[in-house]
Amino acid sequence: MTGYLYQCELALLGLAERSWVDITIEVRMEVLDDIEFLHGATSDPLELLQSKHRERAGRFSETGKDFWRSVASWIDALTALGRLSTGTMPQLRLITTQVTAEGDFLRLLRPGPGRSVDDALTRMYQIAQATDPDNTANDRRKFADLTPSQRRRLVAAVEINDAYPVMSDLDSSLARALGIRPGEHAHAILHDVKGWWYSVAVELLDRKSARASVTAQELQCRLQEITDRYAGTNLPVTESLRRLTTAEIAVYEHDLVVAQMRWIGVKDRGIATHLRDYYFSRAQRSSWLRTFKITEEGLGQYERLLWDEWDHVFSRHINAIEDDTPPEQRAAAGRRVLDDTMDRVAGIPARPGSNTEGWIGRGTMHGLADRAQVTNEESVGWHPNYPDLCLEHDSRRAGDHG
Repeated sequence: MTGYLYQCELALLGLAERSWVDITIEVRMEVLDDIEFLHGATSDPLELLQSKHRERAGRFSETGKDFWRSVASWIDALTALGRLSTGTMPQLRLITTQVTAEGDFLRLLRPGPGRSVDDALTRMYQIAQATDPDNTANDRRKFADLTPSQRRRLVAAVEINDAYPVMSDLDSSLARALGIRPGEHAHAILHDVKGWWYSVAVELLDRKSARASVTAQELQCRLQEITDRYAGTNLPVTESLRRLTTAEIAVYEHDLVVAQMRWIGVKDRGIATHLRDYYFSRAQRSSWLRTFKITEEGLGQYERLLWDEWDHVFSRHINAIEDDTPPEQRAAAGRRVLDDTMDRVAGIPARPGSNTEGWIGRGTMHGLADRAQVTNEESVGWHPNYPDLCLEHDSRRAGDHG
């Protein structure tokens, strides 16, 4: 189990290290190899990484299963990629917590001045042709059956990183790679990053998930969000407000966001004003996501804060609504819900400690109202009977499309 968790944290460590060089690099797991780093622009594999975690320090054997199964895995991956003989060769990296022994060919494949591909290849081919040990015979045969040029091409791409920190010692390496400086909040920041990362890792390993990879840019964005919880940083407000044209307003005429306002008797002039907030807040949030100023998770947290403010307002105003309350009074209560909610959310920033503009919070609330669903516990509405009205609205629209 520790080995699998170690693999997940090595993927985070590798992505953090590479983010300093190329923000577009992506990582994925258990596709071609334990861990795989890709060119962001082309999705070509840069590196195939095998992770070998052993709690006890010991010798990393040149005849053992850990190495030769990695070789067999690389051969399979390179065959699938069509890279055994031609094309750009990804680096084939093996990370192990064990130590290579003096005189073993594995030590000749470590990075640095002692590296010798030719000497390592000679010894590796000899071991591949040997009869023992039985538990690696098939994997060694797969290497021996390659052509001489394929064998050399593969070995030249191999890099052995031995004596790597064990799981319990990896946090300091992660903190350095992420640029988390020692201080009062360093442990909390790293803890939060890892918490987010493990939820992402589950998505990467779930073949039914839509997420295939994670970019270094997304990691840096999430790190910034987490760091800002402890030291607030402004989100850039790049949208400039203007009145919407009649044509722009007409686009929303049949949308739920407008229906919600009509149910409580908001007049056209008021609807136009609210739609302006809705229109530009949506554009601003889209810009933040597109430029990696905030993540989907960060926006989700913001929306939950706004929903909580609405929930308090809505509960207070509908408390006086009874079964026999006239429609006019129900609509009036809904207008009070709308007005009070808009006032309360206008000052809540999308990122704690950041500056904001009132239209961002107000428009985001209208975005939630436009997504209201009866089955959604976090739906938003203004009219006391908005769940029933939303259901009727959805039924009518479905009938129109049918």
